Amino acid sequence: MPTPDPRHALKRALRPPEQAGLDAPRQGAAPPGAVGHGAARPDAVPWRVTVLGVGSELRSDDAAGVRVAAAIERLHLPGVSALDGGSAPENCTAELRRISPSHLVIVDCAQMGEAPGTVRIIDASDIGGVSFGTHALPLSVLADYVAREVGCRVTVIGIQPATIEFGEGLSAEVSAAVQEVTLMLQECLAEQ
Repeated sequence: MPTPDPRHALKRALRPPEQAGLDAPRQGAAPPGAVGHGAARPDAVPWRVTVLGVGSELRSDDAAGVRVAAAIERLHLPGVSALDGGSAPENCTAELRRISPSHLVIVDCAQMGEAPGTVRIIDASDIGGVSFGTHALPLSVLADYVAREVGCRVTVIGIQPATIEFGEGLSAEVSAAVQEVTLMLQECLAEQ
C-alpha cells in the first residue's frame, strides 16, 4: 500500500543500515525476499545511492522517472549516481552490479488511482499491486533481482501520471511532481 508521507518514508528508507537498527553490511548475497529490508551486501562498501529513472520520453508523463534521474545526475551529490533506465530498466543491471549501491531508488510513473502528480513511496512488498509505466518487465521482478544480486535496499517512488499517451512533454501536474521528487531526494540524500 502506498505511504501517505513520502518525505518521511523516503528518509526512513535511505537511512544507512546501522542507523535503521539493521545489521551492518556483511559478506554474502542478499537472502531471497530481502527487497527493501536491509539486504546483505557483497562487500562493506559505504553508503551509496543510485537513482534509477524509468520511463519513455515519447509517452508524455511516462518520462517522469527519467526526468528525475537526469535532474539528480546534474546535482553531482556525493555518493549518489543516477541511471536512465528508459523503458527497459532491466538493461541497467550490469551497471548496477558495477556501481554496487547500498540503496537503489527506482522512480517511475505508476497507476495508483490517485490525482495526477501524486507522489508515493511504495513498499517493495506492495509493488506487485501497482501498475507501473509502459515497460514489459514488472518492477517487482527487477527489484527482487537487484536486491538479490547487488545486495542493496530497494525503494520505489511512484508518480501518478495524467496521461501516458504518445506525445512529448509532461503534464503540469507531473512536471511539478518531478520537481517535488527531485527536491525531496536532494534533501534526503544531503542529510546522509
